[in-house]
Amino acid sequence: MTGIGTNIVAFLVAIGILVALHEYGHYWTAKKLGVKVLRYSIGFGKPLVTWRRGPDQTEYTIAAIPLGGYVKMLDEREAPVAEAERHRAFNTQALWRRTLIVCAGPAANFLFAILIYWLLFVVGTQELRPVIGPVEPETPAAEAGFEEGEEILSVAGQRTPTWERVLMRLMDGGLRGRTVEVGVQGEDGQESARDLDLSGLPRMGDDPDLLRVIGLQPWRPSIAPRVGELVDGGAAAGAGLQPGDVVVGVDDESVGEWQELVEALNARAGDSVTLAVDRDGESVRIDVDLNPAGSDQGVLGVRPDIASDAFEHMFHTVRYGPVDSLGEAVQGTWQTSTLTLQVLWKMLVGEASLNNLSGPINIAQYAGDTASTGLVPFLKFLAIVSISLGVINLLPIPVLDGGHLLYFAAEAIKGSPVSEQAQIIGQQIGILMIILLMGLAFYNDIARLLG
Repeated sequence: MTGIGTNIVAFLVAIGILVALHEYGHYWTAKKLGVKVLRYSIGFGKPLVTWRRGPDQTEYTIAAIPLGGYVKMLDEREAPVAEAERHRAFNTQALWRRTLIVCAGPAANFLFAILIYWLLFVVGTQELRPVIGPVEPETPAAEAGFEEGEEILSVAGQRTPTWERVLMRLMDGGLRGRTVEVGVQGEDGQESARDLDLSGLPRMGDDPDLLRVIGLQPWRPSIAPRVGELVDGGAAAGAGLQPGDVVVGVDDESVGEWQELVEALNARAGDSVTLAVDRDGESVRIDVDLNPAGSDQGVLGVRPDIASDAFEHMFHTVRYGPVDSLGEAVQGTWQTSTLTLQVLWKMLVGEASLNNLSGPINIAQYAGDTASTGLVPFLKFLAIVSISLGVINLLPIPVLDGGHLLYFAAEAIKGSPVSEQAQIIGQQIGILMIILLMGLAFYNDIARLLG
């Protein structure tokens, strides 16, 4: 399957699961509270598959446009309701019942994320240890005194066993523009604290690489530029490179490790280069015509010779017991939710870039990338998107769940439902806002594709 095909399939699977769960939250709660459900639809537009079941002959539908779904309940505001069934109409329910039904959709998304995190914590996953690589000079990290080889133990008082956790906590500190205390452990085992000033960072999203802006990067082992394996039909094989060759220069530019070789070749994508090679102590010069095949990278067609234990220090297993895993899962879901809200608020007031907004194209790319990498990354992707879906649906925008909750709050204050005319106007405003947001998200997606 092509990359685009993988992205599409992974996206449809992800959206299908998350939308089905969200709508099932509304559906299940409505059923339990005695409200009659007329239709449970995954997707919008023309129905592709429809069937009926149950004593109420509820209609179950899979529709053509897989970007959402809905649950249609018996409601006097949409169609006449027989007196015998009036007690089962949504609009006749007590305010607390209607509130529970509306909240159940986002709640299902949050619970699903908690379940995924809990499962991953119980089973245990291989994670990148937050060991610091070379620290960039004249950056907040350098000014705070971070040193290569230190492992980050905590940020702002919370344990950070992975780089993913570190990044989340640093993003939170960056959004708040504060100085955070970072606990580290040196290579000698001594623990200490660093005060990292995040107040002077650029707007969130102006530079997508937050760690680079701070001056941090993950530690990685130094890999010699030694050829381990040739790709059949690649440029290196055609030019006469051999396994065991050590590339010491590219066009008279010396290279000392594999990453330097990669960077030198990327800077010459599509060109012919001359490689200086050490072959069993003998200096050899080899001309290679790089063939990027439409890529923006210089493709040599070799794999490095890496010792089997080279990366052992980079990874460790993160695992907790069933009870502790639940606490970690709830905490992770809460932190991601609050961080999402912070970013949305900062975008609204102009303190974060609108580049943070992603649409279906970018989400599909992430879905395909994580699905191609393995089950664990794809599950993490599902958890993050599920949380985002829950948070966004709680925003006080008419047509979203949060808009209904806003109407309910007004009803609780004034003692009667919001007028039908006010709700219609609100829905029109909400639809316009959603269209504008989707338009901006698509623009960002296309801009990313075009570089």
